[in-house]
Amino acid sequence: MLILMLVMAGVGVAAAQSPESSDTSDPTLRVGLYLSPPFVMESENGYSGMAVELWEGMADDLGLRFRYEVFPTIAALVSATETSTIDVAVTNLTITRDRAERIEFTHPWFDAGLRIMVHDEAGASFSSIIEGLAVSGHLRAYAWIGGVIVLATLILTLFDRRFDKNFPKRWRDGVAESFYTVMSVATSGRPPARKNLFGWLGRFWQALWLVCGVAVLAYVTSSVTSVMTTLALTSEINAVEDLPGKAVAAFEGSVGEGYAQAQGLRPRAFANVDRAVDALILGRVDAIIADAPVLEYYAHTHPEQPVSVVGAIFEPDKYGFGLPDNSSLVRPLTVALIGAHEAGEIEAIRARYFAD
Repeated sequence: MLILMLVMAGVGVAAAQSPESSDTSDPTLRVGLYLSPPFVMESENGYSGMAVELWEGMADDLGLRFRYEVFPTIAALVSATETSTIDVAVTNLTITRDRAERIEFTHPWFDAGLRIMVHDEAGASFSSIIEGLAVSGHLRAYAWIGGVIVLATLILTLFDRRFDKNFPKRWRDGVAESFYTVMSVATSGRPPARKNLFGWLGRFWQALWLVCGVAVLAYVTSSVTSVMTTLALTSEINAVEDLPGKAVAAFEGSVGEGYAQAQGLRPRAFANVDRAVDALILGRVDAIIADAPVLEYYAHTHPEQPVSVVGAIFEPDKYGFGLPDNSSLVRPLTVALIGAHEAGEIEAIRARYFAD
């Protein structure tokens, strides 16, 4: 009995000294954000966007206190939710089977899907033109034309030194003069003013030179134009069917990245839409695969950028808020979302961001 009394006394002292975690713990929820206009945006006054506005309305109705934590990628946001580092993931988070096996989702609140963004001026670059000319055999023809120009320059130099008394006596001056004459004929079809040394026969000879120059100019112009046209047609992207063989970009950990990998496209991953668009404009990628509303909103709010969203929506999906497994917030947030949907509140928020 003495031992029992001592044990009970020790338990009582330990209980008295232990902190009351339920009373002193911070009830503030940790809400993770991923910046993705127009769903989550940052400004001088804090955070805004459709997802933020919807979340704050529900949190106010449920009397929830919270603080925001921003994550650099969707993958980081999902991982933080899975490990309970945060209590709620707020962004345009697509509900997928893979994610549903790791975290829980609320009732869907937005219907979306994937689309493609391309460069308005995508087409033939200098390197691709050179490659096209080489493949088509035009570069070999250009080499022959260059050889003819060199040979014509030498012949004309010898000819004028023999028959034109006013021709420069120094070789370098004479070669330069002849080269200028030959290139004038080859590039413009017109020779510079020259003295006719052989009367009517000289005029026939000059006319023949003009015909050769026009032919060379026409050939070079038509060959370059045909190669550029071919490259423009083959590099055009109008739908998802045109993506095989192209360099594509996607957001790290996004549904677009997963779709591209499943199609064997080997996408380049970027943290957000701004970095992906920079790569598109610089020609590092040919297209961006991402959520349709994100790409459409970017194109609409950045009219100065030479980008366009093309093709129909593919891989339709839905957005929901993410929570850790067995979270007690899943049911109240789902009920609040259904109520907001029935009351037309979600549609009113959507119209403010997507009315145009």
